[in-house]
Amino acid sequence: MTKRRYTFTVLRYVHDRVTGEFVNVGLVALLHPARGEGGKLKAATRRTIGRMRDMFPDLVRSDFLSALSSIDRAARKLCVEVERDHLGLSADLDATAYARRILVNDDSALQWSPVGGGVTEDFEATFQRLFQRHVSKYDERTVSRRSDEEVWKPVRQLLEERSIPVELAEKTITGDGDRVHFQHAWKNGVWHAYEAVSLDLADEEGIVRKAHRWLGQLTSIAPNPAEPFHAHFIVGAPADTNLLPAYQRALRILQKSPGDVDVYEEARLGEFVDRIEDEVRAHRHAV
Repeated sequence: MTKRRYTFTVLRYVHDRVTGEFVNVGLVALLHPARGEGGKLKAATRRTIGRMRDMFPDLVRSDFLSALSSIDRAARKLCVEVERDHLGLSADLDATAYARRILVNDDSALQWSPVGGGVTEDFEATFQRLFQRHVSKYDERTVSRRSDEEVWKPVRQLLEERSIPVELAEKTITGDGDRVHFQHAWKNGVWHAYEAVSLDLADEEGIVRKAHRWLGQLTSIAPNPAEPFHAHFIVGAPADTNLLPAYQRALRILQKSPGDVDVYEEARLGEFVDRIEDEVRAHRHAV
């Protein structure tokens, strides 16, 4: 079979422009015309919001799916017109030219990615591979090898062994209409919040996404929290050493969190508990 050029662009849902967190939700691909052969346009969007509800709890499901449905209808209509009438097909155009006929690039949360491309002998198979790679894989739930609670367990054990006199309880910090929930906290003028974050996940996307979720949450309340707080994270590394680059990237994301935030790796467990002990004993001596 003859190899043909193709280009594609991915439709992204950008939930927060400050953190840059996004999820791919659609794909447009163009098989370019060749000598004696017409071109072809294909497009598809995701059918469900899948894990997006876990990532973005404030996402309005009905509004989001309605927007995707409108894009899907416009895409199907354009694909038929292109195949039937060779609408506007030219060697000078790529997939983004057609994508922008479906949805113009503006300041909305839905944005087209930069164009990509290659050559293919089977455009249908290539489209399915691209869609799985860039869109549908985000519907596959990331497997956690260790839970947050498992990362916290050695902290709890060390607190008990040292008989550190602190009672930790759950605490929700609110600010500017948003909120962040911490599993372990106590108050000494400000709230000291301690959170275990397991990044022992099955894939790099899940690792980075979890860090982005915490960054986004802290960013949303940082300008004006209802109560002052100091957040401390103890972070669990992935068991798969191939995922360590993604883990290091996730650490850098967490370290960008605004406000009073400290990030400790598990190798610094003793230092993490030392910090808790120092804060607790300083408070008791001051009372």
